Order: sequence, then C-alpha cells, then structure tokens
Amino acid sequence: MKPAEEFVMTEPSLPPPPFRLQRDDHGRLEMIHDDGTRHEGVTVVRAFPISAPAEGWSIVSIDGRELAWIEHPQQWPQALRALMEEELASREFMPEIRRIHEVSGFVTPSTWLVATDRGDARFVLPGEEAIRRLARGMLLISDSQGIHYLIRDLPSLDKQSRKLLDRFL
Repeated sequence: MKPAEEFVMTEPSLPPPPFRLQRDDHGRLEMIHDDGTRHEGVTVVRAFPISAPAEGWSIVSIDGRELAWIEHPQQWPQALRALMEEELASREFMPEIRRIHEVSGFVTPSTWLVATDRGDARFVLPGEEAIRRLARGMLLISDSQGIHYLIRDLPSLDKQSRKLLDRFL
C-alpha cells in the first residue's frame, strides 16, 4: 500500500490569464490581450465591495464595458493581483468606523468624531436616513459630502460607540 500523502489531491492550478495588465506612460492601467488587442484606461471594480470585497472583480473599459471577470482574485498570479489591488485602492475610499468618540447632538444634522481604519475623522450626518442597515450587522453611513463610512461589524463596536449609535437607529 502506498503512503497516504500520495493519494492527496491538490488544487488544480489556473491557466495563465489571457491578458496582461501594465501601467502606460501616464500611469493609467492598460490591458493587453494575448492576441495583441490593447485597451487603455481600464479600471478594476469590485462586484460586491462591502459584502464580499475579495471575490468577484471586473476589469472594465473606459466606456464601462466589462472586458474580464475574475471570480476568485486570490487565485491569480501575485504580480497581476498586486496591480489590480493597487488600482482598487486608488479609486476606493470607504473608511471603516472602529469607534465613535463623540456626537454633537442627537438631532440631525449632527457632527460626528470617529476613529476609522484610516485615522480620526469628523463628518456631518445630514439625517437619520443617511445610516443604512446592510446584511450581517453592517451599517453604511453617508456624510453630508457624500463620503461613505462603513461599520463592518456592529456588535464588535465598544459599548460607548453602540450607545451613541443606538440613538440614531
């Protein structure tokens, strides 16, 4: 009988992507297909940026047409994935609130001072309707300037933050 490790099946590796990505002389992302077709100014977007940010990315042309779909980006080559992640980071801005330090009042508009994954922030909540409940205990808060703040896990907030937030929910 053969040792058990010889019977272990490994995950099949993905074939190389049928395109490559690179930056042009102006820093814009371009896609070059294996057949030589070139698309300049492409953008990488997440299909589900809040609920499943690591799954389902799309590469779209400058006119918004989808050029490629990447179901599981973590399975793609590291260099390609790093370039796509760099592109995502340059266009996405959604700080995650980790703590609510202070709220100016419990009527809106109110000024909030919060700690986020990108540092402290102060914003104006225009109305209670600017706080939206999402799936799995997540909240999306839109400030008066249109910036979105995410609370990824409401139960994980400290007691004081939840108490301040409960006044608006």
